[in-house]
Amino acid sequence: MSRHPVAVIHGRFQPLHLGHLEYLLAGAERADVLVVGITNPDPTQIAVEESDPARSTDEANPWTYYERYLMTEAALTEAGIARERLRIVPFPHSFPQRLRYYAPRDAVYLLTVYDEWGDTKLERFRSLGLVTELMWRRTDKPISGSRVRQAIASSLPWEELVAPGVARVIKECGSDVRIREAAGRGTDLLDRPVRGR
Repeated sequence: MSRHPVAVIHGRFQPLHLGHLEYLLAGAERADVLVVGITNPDPTQIAVEESDPARSTDEANPWTYYERYLMTEAALTEAGIARERLRIVPFPHSFPQRLRYYAPRDAVYLLTVYDEWGDTKLERFRSLGLVTELMWRRTDKPISGSRVRQAIASSLPWEELVAPGVARVIKECGSDVRIREAAGRGTDLLDRPVRGR
């Protein structure tokens, strides 16, 4: 395994769960400085992705960029990654031509692939001329953001699916309460009417 001066890794982190943390920590092992890109940072700037259309829905993007920034910082620093090794940035993956304004072009872009969406991202980065490194290819994804969101909405146990720091951020932001209330009234977490209702 090679180590890079700067590597970029990314995700929606809606919310950041233990599967994401495994991926982020694997990235941190490969880089002196890890740039963590948070995708879908602005709900008004989300494009539908044909290989994974559910990722663009309001229901799949309830947490704000700032809340996900706090989750990312909490999970990684709690896991022992020094703050000076981290850069957390917006990452408008839906608009690949904009990525150069947010993340360093000369970094190595780290990815994992679980499905067609993972292959789409890998090809997108390569088409931009970015240096990529595939950390792993798997088919089994034991934890998903939708599983955590559904557990919160249904008042089921969810804290064991995320790092303690992430659970703390979710509770401090009140987003666990917001999700349960939104599920009851048919709006998303940011209090917009859910599409199609």
